[in-house]
Amino acid sequence: MVDFQIKEKYDFEDLINITRVLRSPGGCAWDIAQTHTSVRNDLLEEAYEVADAIDTVDDKAMCEELGDLLFQVMFHAQISSEDKQFDISDVIDGICQKLVFRHPHVFGEVKAETPDEVIVEWDKLKMQEKSQQTFTQTLESVPHAFPALMRAAKVQKRAAKAGFDWQDASGAWDKLNEETSEVKAAVESGDSELVAEELGDLLFSVVNISRFLNVNAEEALEKATDKFIRRFEGVEKLAIERGINMPETSLEVLDSLWDEVKQSDSKLSL
Repeated sequence: MVDFQIKEKYDFEDLINITRVLRSPGGCAWDIAQTHTSVRNDLLEEAYEVADAIDTVDDKAMCEELGDLLFQVMFHAQISSEDKQFDISDVIDGICQKLVFRHPHVFGEVKAETPDEVIVEWDKLKMQEKSQQTFTQTLESVPHAFPALMRAAKVQKRAAKAGFDWQDASGAWDKLNEETSEVKAAVESGDSELVAEELGDLLFSVVNISRFLNVNAEEALEKATDKFIRRFEGVEKLAIERGINMPETSLEVLDSLWDEVKQSDSKLSL
């Protein structure tokens, strides 16, 4: 048993201490064995669980999930402190320094009264802070760990700031049609690597369309996936009611059930 005082209400200093104790001799064997790499996915999962709590407007869950995410930050900081790299105070100082530097319109004399003016100033300071000399460097700095649709949208947005963009959505639509034709040609060629490349270009073009329409491609696809699951459930229920064995029936029959569910779903959404 480690030396630790149980409380009814804990604070930030307690979290620092708990994290340290978990990693110390006599602490938790599992926690002690972890590295930055081994808990990398845990960090991502906790971030997504926070996002899910926000989407479901669940304040209680959000409070809990933010705590889980905060612990991930603390855990990584504790590992690095043991390696004499940095600790949580360095993390806090770093973000405070960054926020003050990137908000000269709040903490300095710069004038930026509208959101657009703030963004222009923010981007300029961000490039300065990261010693980025070219727009290409800003594109390359978008993390590869981002979900692919999110990364594509962010890269496109940064390219647009360099003036590399269609004047309106018509150019993006034309590009989408062009990429669709190229996918079909690739399929006909039988070159699997070319098919994968052209499909990637097609998806990139779809993200571009979503950007022009002010639609978050990642969220749109997530909603489409949820809708598919909901409608698939409806198809399965109809199949069970009518004694239809789904794996053994024809696609035509299943497609007709899908149309029934889709029509019913559309009426409910009106």
